[in-house]
Amino acid sequence: MNTAVRQQNSDLVWNLEKINQHKRAMSFVKQFENRFCVFSSSVRQLYTNYSIFFPEEAHRQMVILPDPYAFHDTFSYLNPDAVSSTGLHVIPGNLIGKQGLYLVISHKDKKVRSVPIPFQEGMRQILRRSNSDDPFLPVLMKGDLREFNDKLPCLHLHRLRLKELTGLSSLERESIRTVITDKLMDLYQQSSTFNLN
Repeated sequence: MNTAVRQQNSDLVWNLEKINQHKRAMSFVKQFENRFCVFSSSVRQLYTNYSIFFPEEAHRQMVILPDPYAFHDTFSYLNPDAVSSTGLHVIPGNLIGKQGLYLVISHKDKKVRSVPIPFQEGMRQILRRSNSDDPFLPVLMKGDLREFNDKLPCLHLHRLRLKELTGLSSLERESIRTVITDKLMDLYQQSSTFNLN
């Protein structure tokens, strides 16, 4: 099965070779399974229902397997230009001597210091914008599981812009907004129970 996924879509096979704390990264990302949608630019699809696997035979790889019985949970024909990097990272609080999850923006200019904000506060701000003309809709892409400052695992977030999905109907765009927003609401409510050790 993993070989089939690899042949069809290499965007769903993430190489974790550069991650030092492998086991920690695995448990960290598993907590976000099905909570963020995953975008594949090579096949122009957004996966909203998937499982995360770490195949033993494939050293240090993570495989995202879309649910084969829930094809309606996959959105197709998305313009890859509609997804952009944000520099926004979800980090475990113990990176900065705190409890829980935090959001932090990493700037290209290392002199600019970003102030981490508690994850739930950040999610609240994102959710407040969800019904605007330009909502902030976070998604994951291959390579978004990283190590922050070469220390602990973190997740980088990409952003999907609805306005750029010109090939989709307004109903499809609204469905994407709804599914991402519903997942964010669930994540907002559940994040305080995450085990980040």
